[in-house]
Amino acid sequence: MILIPEMKTWYGMISTLGTLGRFSKMPGTLGSLAACLIWIAFGGLSLWVIAAVAVIGTIAADKYEKAVEREDPPEVVIDEVAGCWVACWGFEPTYAIVGLFIFRIIDITKPFPVREMERLPGGVGIMADDILGGVIANLLLRGLTWTFFKGGMETILGFIGR
Repeated sequence: MILIPEMKTWYGMISTLGTLGRFSKMPGTLGSLAACLIWIAFGGLSLWVIAAVAVIGTIAADKYEKAVEREDPPEVVIDEVAGCWVACWGFEPTYAIVGLFIFRIIDITKPFPVREMERLPGGVGIMADDILGGVIANLLLRGLTWTFFKGGMETILGFIGR
């Protein structure tokens, strides 16, 4: 693996998560998995940490994209990190694997309106689709948790039975 000079810059190291994005033919999955492991190791993260990573990641991804002169380079995985953390936000670490799984499905399939966010320019476009994907994954996980673990199914069945 040959490291391009841009990867050795601050914005390259942040964008590629310390060059992790160069170690796989599936960099998004590897970046998401790393984010999930970090989430579990720290027992979750506060919203301000996620927001700070999103802002710094947007700046770094924008600079990196311009430096390498390629749109949304696949080795940039900081967007998957932020998206995965948004998907897991508000849940105990035991939900992280499920959050990761739902997030990756959304990130790969890019349903509406996620794909439209990807069309935004520069670092904003790189980050926005994954952050929105994380929001959708978080909402789906909340719905599944309510339905299957917090009495939602009983509520639904009780409503139907009336």
